[in-house]
Amino acid sequence: MKESEQRDIFNEWLNGYRALLFKVIRAYASTEEDQNDLFQEVCMQMYRSIPNFKGSSAVSTWLYRIALNTAIKWSTRERKHVDSHTEVGNMVNILKSNDEPKDERISWLYDQIKQLNQIDRSLTLLLLDGYSYKEMSDMMGISESNIGVKIHRIKKHLVNNSKQYEYGV
Repeated sequence: MKESEQRDIFNEWLNGYRALLFKVIRAYASTEEDQNDLFQEVCMQMYRSIPNFKGSSAVSTWLYRIALNTAIKWSTRERKHVDSHTEVGNMVNILKSNDEPKDERISWLYDQIKQLNQIDRSLTLLLLDGYSYKEMSDMMGISESNIGVKIHRIKKHLVNNSKQYEYGV
């Protein structure tokens, strides 16, 4: 594959699936700086993986898997190096969304998702994006029945925590 061809595919995927990538990044990185770092890591991994894409799954499934795996590795690595982390002052926030007011319920949901373990966090994001248990099973390497049990527990946990939230969810 020519580099120009790979670059065109990358730009097409980035433009088409930015929201999908942002959901994963926001669930794994809290600060703008961390989100930018993780975004760069995901983009590098996405670019490198283009020649390996065979088309046997949907592009969104492929990119979701890349983003989730990269985010999990990144967050594990970041936890090990929290003490040595320094903030970058003048970095432009690539992932900045539009200027619409933030919905407190969405912020609450992301806060709740961040508290889940990595597997449950990934499953929650996949569920919110409408993936079937079968698709989740293929992506995560977990049986469909196990996914069903985990999702039931996640929903129960979120419902119980939402009762403490002023407006409910």
